[in-house]
Amino acid sequence: MSPRERRAPRRRSATESLLSIVLVLEALLVFFLTLVVFALDALPPAAAFIGGGVLFVALLALGRVMRYEWAVWVGWLMQLVIILTGLLEPLMFGIGAIFVALWTYCFITGRRLDKRNAALFPDDSTDTSTTDTKETP
Repeated sequence: MSPRERRAPRRRSATESLLSIVLVLEALLVFFLTLVVFALDALPPAAAFIGGGVLFVALLALGRVMRYEWAVWVGWLMQLVIILTGLLEPLMFGIGAIFVALWTYCFITGRRLDKRNAALFPDDSTDTSTTDTKETP
């Protein structure tokens, strides 16, 4: 492939897109949570910024690999981590629950949309039983 030729971008599934959006929103939440934890002196400044930074980067990185099944499972684990941030700021228990509800809704809706899209637009390269092989006279 020459440098001028480009491959077509990979088509993302609905599940992958929706869950990636939720993870980016959670990363923004963690950014602001880090500032709150620092301002309230809930943790030492170094721990607040390092912990918040690691969680922020982890959420963004996870959003980039959401196409893999293991990433979805790690995403569920990250939902638990978001809820556990309520130990630092009690309001996060409620906000974390809202994000878990959003994550669950996007997971279910994304899977439903992917299933529907697979039925509406079957992949022609893998299933040849539906193609018409009759020759026209």
